[in-house]
Amino acid sequence: MAIVTLLTDSGESDHYVAAIKAKILSVNPGLRIVDISHQVKPSDVAHAAYILRSVFRDFPKGTVHLVGVDSAGQRDDSSIVLQLEDHFFVGTDNGLFGLISDRPHQFLAELNTIQPIQSTFPEKDIFAPAAAKLASGVGMADIGRPMGTFKKMIDRQVKATKKLIAGHVIRVDNFGNLITNIPKEAFEILSKGKTYTVQFGGEKFRRILTHYNQAEEGECFLLFNSLGLLEIGIYKGNASELLGLSYDSMVNITFDE
Repeated sequence: MAIVTLLTDSGESDHYVAAIKAKILSVNPGLRIVDISHQVKPSDVAHAAYILRSVFRDFPKGTVHLVGVDSAGQRDDSSIVLQLEDHFFVGTDNGLFGLISDRPHQFLAELNTIQPIQSTFPEKDIFAPAAAKLASGVGMADIGRPMGTFKKMIDRQVKATKKLIAGHVIRVDNFGNLITNIPKEAFEILSKGKTYTVQFGGEKFRRILTHYNQAEEGECFLLFNSLGLLEIGIYKGNASELLGLSYDSMVNITFDE
């Protein structure tokens, strides 16, 4: 059964998500719809990109991902469909899709070019029919006009030398844990045969755990999470509040020779 996922900033207190699903099912009632999240803050493209890049590869190849975050965009933002890493993405060309993967796209098309319509609800009127058709086997070239490029935002980059990895907090999750952009792979390469110190917000740590419950309740912990990213937390507490750190706070790892 073909899958269509939904990621929106619509919340769940209004009719918007149900209307999107109804439109998809009106095109093909046999499709399977999976909710990723509807709790993204309005127009928070960075949060949506973090969620999407963290989970889309867990779905089967060929899955169609409908993204309705900052759907109004800017005046010149198009509605697009994108094939990337053998997945399909439908949404607004507002820079979000450029944050989910470094790989080149396989195909790109602009939607709403064949008998274009004006809509204040593009998630329902434009994205949903396109997503449903894609999931039903309709080719991308049959639902949109091929394009060459799409908008890409520049994300925070990790800086790494033999003596330092400099990163940032890229997400404060629901538990108050601080997710950084420091990858496990870089740490393992640079830390071989060396001692290290992790520094953030005036704190210094020299131990990285492998599991949350290795820390005592109320104790600060550091580990590499399931995404392979360095995570800072307070076991059964809120690290963001207790440590005074938030999105974009700096985290450094220094290595001793």
